[in-house]
Amino acid sequence: MSTVEPNEPADESFVDALGGLFDPRSQRNGHGDDADYDPFEEFNRSAGIGVVENPYPMFALVRADYPIKREDFGEMMVPEDADVDLLSLDLGEEVAVFTAYGFDAVQQVLKDGETFSSAGYADIMGPVFGHSILEMDEPEHHTYRGLVQQAFSRKAMETWERDLVRGVVDESLDEIVDDKRGDLVRSLTFPFPVLVIARMLGLPREDLPTFHRQAVEMISAGFEFDRAIGASNALFDYFSAIIAERRKHPFDDVISVLVQAELDGERLDDAQICSFLRLLLPAGAETTYRSSSNLLYGLLTNPDQLDALRADRTLLTQAIEEGLRWEPPLLGIMRTATCDTEIEGMKIPAGSVVAVNLGSANHDERYWDNAEDFDIFRTPRQHIAFAWGPHMCLGLHLARMETRVALTQVLDRLPNVRLDPDAEAPFITGAVFRAPNALPVVWD
Repeated sequence: MSTVEPNEPADESFVDALGGLFDPRSQRNGHGDDADYDPFEEFNRSAGIGVVENPYPMFALVRADYPIKREDFGEMMVPEDADVDLLSLDLGEEVAVFTAYGFDAVQQVLKDGETFSSAGYADIMGPVFGHSILEMDEPEHHTYRGLVQQAFSRKAMETWERDLVRGVVDESLDEIVDDKRGDLVRSLTFPFPVLVIARMLGLPREDLPTFHRQAVEMISAGFEFDRAIGASNALFDYFSAIIAERRKHPFDDVISVLVQAELDGERLDDAQICSFLRLLLPAGAETTYRSSSNLLYGLLTNPDQLDALRADRTLLTQAIEEGLRWEPPLLGIMRTATCDTEIEGMKIPAGSVVAVNLGSANHDERYWDNAEDFDIFRTPRQHIAFAWGPHMCLGLHLARMETRVALTQVLDRLPNVRLDPDAEAPFITGAVFRAPNALPVVWD
């Protein structure tokens, strides 16, 4: 099986094929008998993309009176009769459901993995992703995380930044740099995280369009369950073949690290590696694409702050953190109470589902002044875009590094980049996953 060397350039046809996946008009999906189905368009529709523009004022209204609120699970702030599919769970009438809106309430839930279990994801994501890190509690979670994080060492991160990420970003920018006009979502923020993960895994470049499409089909399980299972099975077979080869002939890639990883005598079996790999693309590429897009939107719609960043690159780190705080790519996650407990004075019965609103917590006025504003000059404070506690995002350092490289190259290679005055004004949208659909820009 061929692999992609870290410094191997992507050919134009491959970049075009991957970029074409973002075109809502695209009907290429690998299903010969279902050519009209576009999983990207369907996922965006189901997640409220283009329907829900700004839920934060509503979050603020609720949060003022209810740092944590008992409510119907799946209740989302979407326009009535909107064409949005929400995951429906048969929890039973006896199961209480709460949403944590305030920063302190959210932090309490995420810090205490013993009282607030992640095991509920087994019913939601388990059938699609297998037994993954999402649903693990301690001590299993600690062991598994210790094994898989060996693939994300500081040395690996430095190598990826130097030999992989910058090259991938530059390849994307090479396609548009002479045009003086383009869409940064379609041309950069959407394709580059997928390309990075593909090369981290050593996948053949020709497999990427199918790989990405199947990953999106998997996270669409809430409204296309049978299709998600089909995509999951296809990726299991695909990765199993690569894992078998890497066990015989290790290469310099993440899969090779995973098959050789060992901690206190424990090693990962093929099923565990497959579960992690099937989760990696939606957990990594999807969120990085959205968070980098949101940051660019914040800067482009606040040109004074963009100018300040151009003049002083030491502002880059705090700009990235402000983007994550202001518009995290994913609004919420969930936990299950393992015993009777209490949050912010609210009694939580054992077995209750606790939905954790990361976006609302990041806008808590008790922690941030003018929290609705994007402001790279605000005093830095820990946000919860990457969650908190034992399940804090495994790839947070990779996501930050990718965003830093992408923004640096945009500023370096697209002089005086700014919103296209002749294009329709972009906006961030989504009820669960959030990002702008487009970022039309011009440059000198």
